[in-house]
Amino acid sequence: MQAHAPRLKRAGGFASLYVAAAYLAAIPYFVFLVDYPSITNSGDKVALLAEHHTSMYVMHVVSFELVALALIVVTLGVFQHLQEHAPATSQVACAVGLIRAGLFLASVMVFDHGMSVVVDQQPTDPQQAAATWQVIETVADALGGTGGDVLGGLWLLLISLVALRARTFPRALNWLGLTVGAAALLSAVPGLGALEVVVGLLMIVWFLWFGIVTAWPRSTTSPPS
Repeated sequence: MQAHAPRLKRAGGFASLYVAAAYLAAIPYFVFLVDYPSITNSGDKVALLAEHHTSMYVMHVVSFELVALALIVVTLGVFQHLQEHAPATSQVACAVGLIRAGLFLASVMVFDHGMSVVVDQQPTDPQQAAATWQVIETVADALGGTGGDVLGGLWLLLISLVALRARTFPRALNWLGLTVGAAALLSAVPGLGALEVVVGLLMIVWFLWFGIVTAWPRSTTSPPS
């Protein structure tokens, strides 16, 4: 396995770049084009899903389902970077990261399948479709970490702490990770949900930065002190 460690490290970097790019592509589509977050009524949401079913399904696969798989590669890549410096903490962080990626993948699959169900149901029974979607969306949101990405925050805190002590990645990147991880945990506290937006945007910065410094190892030979 050690012989493949450098490849896995680079793969984690490229996967991280994909995560950042996918999220950047998702923001204009979901926020500006279909404007899904602004809709609060379940019936209106189902109508919107029916109107944009094909494009929304494709965007969900590209921006979320494949991202969940990429997060697995990122998690394993980070583990390869850190395991020699803090084996126990790195193993815990890896487990948390893999669990988070698995739950996120489950969330996307629940959303996508549920979307197909309510879109088929909507023409004949719109009220039942709205009630069904309310349940499906709640389950998908819970699995995906809406309301506070505790697992994502914990993973980022652990790996950033180890990397900071080991001077594995750029110091500023590690401090960014600690900050975003702490903010993600705080976003789960009632009344601090607004932090989720900030956490999401800063997480994109982290994935982009991490991808750049690990996909091309020469740029990380001398991390700034």
